[in-house]
Amino acid sequence: MEALEKGLDWDLINPRTKKIEKSVKAIGLWQNIVRQAWKTGDPGVIFLDTINRRNPLPGSGEIQSTNPCGEVPLVDYESCNLGSVNLSGMVSFLSGRPEIDYLKLEKVVTTGIRFLDNIISVNYYLLPEVEAVTKAHRKIGLGVMGWAEMLIQLEIPYASQEAVGLAEKIMKFIKNSSHNASESLAKEKGKFPKWEESIYFPEPELRNATCNSIAPTGTISVIANTSYSIEPLFALAYNRVGILGGVTQTEISSFLIKKLKILGLWNENLENAIRSQGSIKNIDGIPDKVRKLFETSLEIPWDYHLLHQKAFQKYTDNAVSKTINLPENASVEDISEIYLRAWKYKLKGITIYRYGSKSRQVLQKCNLNSGGDC
Repeated sequence: MEALEKGLDWDLINPRTKKIEKSVKAIGLWQNIVRQAWKTGDPGVIFLDTINRRNPLPGSGEIQSTNPCGEVPLVDYESCNLGSVNLSGMVSFLSGRPEIDYLKLEKVVTTGIRFLDNIISVNYYLLPEVEAVTKAHRKIGLGVMGWAEMLIQLEIPYASQEAVGLAEKIMKFIKNSSHNASESLAKEKGKFPKWEESIYFPEPELRNATCNSIAPTGTISVIANTSYSIEPLFALAYNRVGILGGVTQTEISSFLIKKLKILGLWNENLENAIRSQGSIKNIDGIPDKVRKLFETSLEIPWDYHLLHQKAFQKYTDNAVSKTINLPENASVEDISEIYLRAWKYKLKGITIYRYGSKSRQVLQKCNLNSGGDC
């Protein structure tokens, strides 16, 4: 990235021989990366220097890669062990207005940390090397899903500084609760074996080298009937294709239906319009405040996608898996700027997906006008 900024060459090193095979212009390599990402959504980028600067176990070797979705940086033979709190279920209306139930959240986080730590102990490991490293580090990754639906219940638009500020606040709370739970487990069951070689020595005493990670929650959020990870709503009505046995599922936001019913706006014609467009952006008669609250992933400026990831990453031990969904008319230059901004924000990785850039995709907008349905 520094060679790119300075207009320098970059050495391509054979990972087997460690010898320089050839040198290329950094800008040329960069243009290839962003052009291919524009065409197909791949490759995403991982910033290994940023990852290694935050390696909790630098003595165990340099991190070379991550798990497939990028949220868990791993040394050789490590495994990932993930779970997610459904933030959509952490909103209370007991006071007559929506507010975050922090007592419930702390209880769920504490239970989640114990649950994930137990898995390390009872898991079956295919290779003895994986078992040895996993039990030496005891890394776990408790993350979140349902973030977009939490914001909707709190009536905070995703594309707002208020939402970004709350993201930082709630992830700080989750991290603190997670580490407190890990400290309690360390007193009860013992510290992770490599603790004295970690960044935590001489304190705090933890059971786990990492506690938090934010995964895509692609399947578990469907099971939990909530929104993906920290992503905004993809659309207000859409088809989900290619998961859960290959059955095409049709989704329409239950929170939108509830909101429109409260306002006395819900009717068959409005439902058909939403199913047709997957959005309320261009539908007459919807209050501006509601339009803003229910902006979809493709309508939200990409800089807010990045700001949310930055806020959550600040208090995440491992990494954050985040995809910026871009409209079809996004440019190669947009992707270049997104990837550059992600590096400057000290994110550990980033991916983009320009709508329609693959012939098959899991989430598809409804389009009744072209013969599709929802």
